[in-house]
Amino acid sequence: MNDKQQTIKQPVSLSGIGLHTGQQVTVTFKPAAPNHGIRFQRIDLPEQPTINADADLVVDTSRGTTLEQNGGRVSTIEHLLAALVGLQIDNVLVQMDGVEAPILDGSAMPYIKTLHEAGIETQDSPRNYFVLDTILEFKDPKNQVEIVAVPDNGYRLTVMIDYNSKVLGTQHAHLDKVEDFEEYASGARTFCFLHEIEYLVQQDLIKGGDLSNAIVVVDRDVTEAELDKLSAVLNKPKVRVEKTGILSNIELRHENEPARHKLLDLLGDLALVGRPIKGRIVANRPGHASNVQMAKIIKAYIKENRNKEDIPKYDPTKTPVYDIKQIERILPHKYPFLLVDKIVEMSDKHVVGIKNVTFNEPFFQGHFPGNPVMPGVLQLEALAQAGGILALSTVSDPENYDTYFLKIDQARFKNKVGPGDTLILKMELISPIRRGICEMKGTAYIGDKIASEAILMARIMRREQP
Repeated sequence: MNDKQQTIKQPVSLSGIGLHTGQQVTVTFKPAAPNHGIRFQRIDLPEQPTINADADLVVDTSRGTTLEQNGGRVSTIEHLLAALVGLQIDNVLVQMDGVEAPILDGSAMPYIKTLHEAGIETQDSPRNYFVLDTILEFKDPKNQVEIVAVPDNGYRLTVMIDYNSKVLGTQHAHLDKVEDFEEYASGARTFCFLHEIEYLVQQDLIKGGDLSNAIVVVDRDVTEAELDKLSAVLNKPKVRVEKTGILSNIELRHENEPARHKLLDLLGDLALVGRPIKGRIVANRPGHASNVQMAKIIKAYIKENRNKEDIPKYDPTKTPVYDIKQIERILPHKYPFLLVDKIVEMSDKHVVGIKNVTFNEPFFQGHFPGNPVMPGVLQLEALAQAGGILALSTVSDPENYDTYFLKIDQARFKNKVGPGDTLILKMELISPIRRGICEMKGTAYIGDKIASEAILMARIMRREQP
C-alpha cells in the first residue's frame, strides 16, 4: 500500500448510459491537490454544486449508491469509486453532466482503463490511513447480512454470497491486497435475477440496461414467449437460458463473477469512509445498504477516536532524536530547571519530548508534600522547553539564542501529574515562524490522557554577550 497520496496527471473523460435513467452522461476526472479527497461536481446544474464522497451523505441505496449535498445528487457511483480505491487514487474531482454515472459494461474496468490513460501522480503528502485497532461489525439478521472489520496491517476483503439459488450456489471472493483489485475483480460485472429485471421494467427503471452490462441469473422455468418478450423490451436479439442457468446475453468472465462483483461494490462503498483503510473486512451477503451502514460505523468510530490518533506513541527502546546531553547543549536551562529528558520526534512543524517525573523532583518537597503534585506552571514550562528545541532548530547556532514567553492562552489542566508518571510533551506550530515569533499548540499526555494543554507564544532572541 502506498505511503504517499496520489492524484491523476491530467483530466480525462468517458461517456455512457446511466443504467436506470437511460441518460447519456459524461464523467471527467480532474487532478486535485493533496487532502482534497474524492468529490463529485454536477456541472449541468446552475450552481455546479460539489458533493463529497461521504457515507453521511448517502440518501438512497435501493438500486446503487446515491449521494446528495448542496442541492446536487449523484447515483450509481460505486463502480467508479471502486476503480479509484483500487488504483489508490486519493484526490480527484469527478465532474458529471448528469445524475447517474454510466453503467458501461457493468464493472469497474472501463473506469480503470480511463484513469490509466490520465496517468497516476504521487504527491508529497502522506496518506492518512485509518488503522483499525478493534473489531467493528454490522448485522442484519432479517436479511442474513453480516459485515465484520478486524485489525490487519493491509487492506483485505473477503465476500461470501448465498442466495439459496441452485444456479449460483455458495460463492466467495477474496482480495488479499488492494493492488490486486484491477486484475482480480475490476472486470466483474453486476448481476441480477430474472424476476428482478421483470420488476425493474415494471417500475420504469433500467432504461439504460441492454443485457450487455449484467449477468442475468434465471432462477425459475421460463417459456419461449417470456424470453421473446424480454428480448423485445430490452431491444436485443433472441436470448436463451444456458445450461448453467445464466441468460445467454454474455459469458461469465469468472466462475465466481457474482461474488467478485459484490467485493467490487463493497470496495467502492467503503470509499465513503473518506480515508484509506488498514484492516480486514469479511462480509456475508453484502449489499449497498449494508456496505454504507458499515462505512458509517467505521466513520463514527474514527470521529470518536480522533483525539487518540493525535497522541504520540512513545517507545522507550527507540534511539531519541536528542538525548539529555544534546538537549543541555541547545537549551540554556540547567538542573534543577531542565524539564525535558529527551526528544523522540521532530519535524519542521512539530516536536515530541519526554519528561520522566520522579519522586526526587525538588518541587515535590514543598508542593503538596503529603500528596505530591507537579505544578501546572512547570508542566507548561516543560512544554515550552520542548517547543524551544523546535524553534531553535531554525537557526544555525542555537547555543547563541534563547526563547522567551510572550503569551499563554487557553491553558487547561485535566489530570494530575505525580511521581512515576512519564509526560509526553507534544508541541505543534500553529503558523510559520516569522521575525522570531513562534506560536504553538502544546499538549502534555500521560499515556492516552491529557494532563495539560495551552497555546504558547514565544520569541527567539540572540543571547546577549556578558
